[in-house]
Amino acid sequence: MSHRQDADTRPTVLVDHQELHAAVAACFAARGVPAPRAATAATALCYGDLTGLDSHGLANLSRLYLPLFDSARVDPVAEPVTLTDLGACALVDSRRALGLWAAAEAMDSAVARARRHGIGLVSVRNATHLGCAGFHATRAASAGMIGLIASNCGGQRIARPPGGALAMLGTNPLSVAAPALDGHPFVLDMSTTVVPTGRIRAAARHGEPIPEGWLADREGKPVTDPAAFDAGDAYLRWLGGDPETGAHKGFGLGLVVELLSAVLSGAAVGPAAAALDGDGRPHGSDDDIGFVALAIAPGTLRSEADFLAATRALFGTLLACPPLHEDAAVRYPGWWEAERAAERRRTGVPLAAALHAELVGLGVLRSDEGAA
Repeated sequence: MSHRQDADTRPTVLVDHQELHAAVAACFAARGVPAPRAATAATALCYGDLTGLDSHGLANLSRLYLPLFDSARVDPVAEPVTLTDLGACALVDSRRALGLWAAAEAMDSAVARARRHGIGLVSVRNATHLGCAGFHATRAASAGMIGLIASNCGGQRIARPPGGALAMLGTNPLSVAAPALDGHPFVLDMSTTVVPTGRIRAAARHGEPIPEGWLADREGKPVTDPAAFDAGDAYLRWLGGDPETGAHKGFGLGLVVELLSAVLSGAAVGPAAAALDGDGRPHGSDDDIGFVALAIAPGTLRSEADFLAATRALFGTLLACPPLHEDAAVRYPGWWEAERAAERRRTGVPLAAALHAELVGLGVLRSDEGAA
């Protein structure tokens, strides 16, 4: 086991990626998830820590996923059912399957459909939290395709419409991935709010203030105490910030995700009648999530070799852009995540010391489990 101090001064423990993956897969299997799907779920969850998206990684194991099992809000042996199958597109009832593997299988199905039809779309309802949307979208990129994942937050309501007094929508994440330069796919993975809830809760766990612009109180004034969010006293803000600076853009993207993921599939919709009840504070739970998995096979429209050459030229040209400052470099979304993943597969995945101790306490990791 190796201890180190990251730039933010918090101590970390390096854990071998394969050991970490095996331990998490065993944890899910112990909860009743079939072994192959437990392995996929572990890959999806570890992807967060592997790529540096820690807010969607192993910190969520005890805070989000294990409680789903404990409360029976996820069915470990669920078998999703296809309700409609038209070849290029399908509607699926996930039946409360663990979203970490169910979203991966949905994207794999979309990719298979795209190979036959040029495009594949799988619309899913009755789903559970799927983790990093980028992990699932990247499965299409690995197949030489363009992939899109959009997910609502079921019945969870934590963000208000611009100018509104009531929470109506969730963070509604969206991810698009495509082949780019070798080993460095393009991966846009974003919430339509300024930040996802995981960033807020990570700051609260560490006792750190957050920047102005992430949260607002009932009157719309900035909130810098992340604990105010889970206390119900603050709301996430949309991309764009204020109405004057483009909040309608983030809000509009959130509604696009709601349409594509929930209205299309028949999942729970955030702005439902229940959203009008209560005192306007964030409320509801992320049950009956809807998501859409879309894959596009460019080789059916033009030469696949020409498409891949065009993506290399596009993203290679971006990397060649001169930086504004000498200590900065122009990179596209997904580049740094790929760099971190490659390094951490070699040297180990850094886990916050407190998180490592928590996983040891849960019996997920052994106290001696780590990189030499």
